[in-house]
Amino acid sequence: MTSTPMSKHFILLMTFAVGVMAANIYYPQSILGLIAASLGLRPDAAGLIMTLTQIGYGLGVLLIIPLGDLVENKKLILVMIAVTIVAEFTLGFSRAVAPYFLASILAGLGTSTVQILVPYTTHLYGKEQRGQIIGSLMSGLMLGIMLSRPLASIMTDMISLHAIFYFSAAIMTALLWYLAKVLPRRQPENLGLKYGALIGSMKDLVLNTPTLRRRSLYQGLMFGAFCLYWVTVPLMLINSAFQFTQKGVALFALAGLAGAVVAPLAGKMADKGLARRASRLAFSAGILSFALSHFIVEGSMFSLAVLVLASNLLDAGVSMHLVLGQRAIFMIDPKNQSRLNGLYIGMLYVGGAIGSAVGAWAYLHGGWGLSTAIGALAPLAALILLHTETAFKYQEAS
Repeated sequence: MTSTPMSKHFILLMTFAVGVMAANIYYPQSILGLIAASLGLRPDAAGLIMTLTQIGYGLGVLLIIPLGDLVENKKLILVMIAVTIVAEFTLGFSRAVAPYFLASILAGLGTSTVQILVPYTTHLYGKEQRGQIIGSLMSGLMLGIMLSRPLASIMTDMISLHAIFYFSAAIMTALLWYLAKVLPRRQPENLGLKYGALIGSMKDLVLNTPTLRRRSLYQGLMFGAFCLYWVTVPLMLINSAFQFTQKGVALFALAGLAGAVVAPLAGKMADKGLARRASRLAFSAGILSFALSHFIVEGSMFSLAVLVLASNLLDAGVSMHLVLGQRAIFMIDPKNQSRLNGLYIGMLYVGGAIGSAVGAWAYLHGGWGLSTAIGALAPLAALILLHTETAFKYQEAS
């Protein structure tokens, strides 16, 4: 692929596509309690909805996304978007646990298309620009995540519990039509591998790629903290002295938009050789976020302002390291980008699935205090591990 920059229109299109696809995972997050009640689930099992979606996403990035190194990328992208459309319609129609859970897994599986689009787009640019391009795409991802929660809350409050899923299916159908018209084909280099050998090769990539292992662990910890926070904070705001409605939760969810702003900045820092410094900033932001959140007084307007600040810090930290991690692994070997990205995102979403489940459990059994205490441990562990890199003579490619 040429490294000549493409039009701004194409980058905006890819950023939009990444955002609307990523949103499918997070639409249920702010309405988990209502969905659980409609399905007859116990409150402490509500986190299963998010966990299953993230498991589906993890399966997609581990089993489907590696195909980006083997088969024509445009066709793969379009097929996976079609899978997502089917899943969203099913979520809209489902009124029983079994089909809803199955559709949740399928939605996660289809939404993993995001991680085909990222390496697909970076192939169009030189190494010296990749941090900035990934940053632009990740700003779309963060906007999709942040806007998905308030949009789901508002549509639930104004229309119905299932309206958001019909809306998503319609948007994804329009996206499928447009991408089919404008995406260029990309046939990856022939690796001479069958599908089984392609998937089997991922074990060797994990064993022989320390950058992948490090960056995946860091981001798994950060994303676990992120999911824990955004599963528990709507529950706290609704069930505490704050007495938020779904509309209030929707407005609060807009607080984390700073993550979309700092993603391109993190990419630029990495392109200038400042990836380690940016990583320290990302992890420190996560720690500070939970520290501030832990000591709030429920019902206090000052504490609400502190929560807004904490949300911005956490989302900024998570999006910063997501960009830093992807840039690091995309510098390794162009022939392996889809598999490396699949492994990175797969391990990230294992952390997210654990964080969602632990968050719902922690809030039910120990309230907000236990939730934030557990959440703070994840970015703290990432920061400590970052400082072991020198001791183990670990060094990333620049």
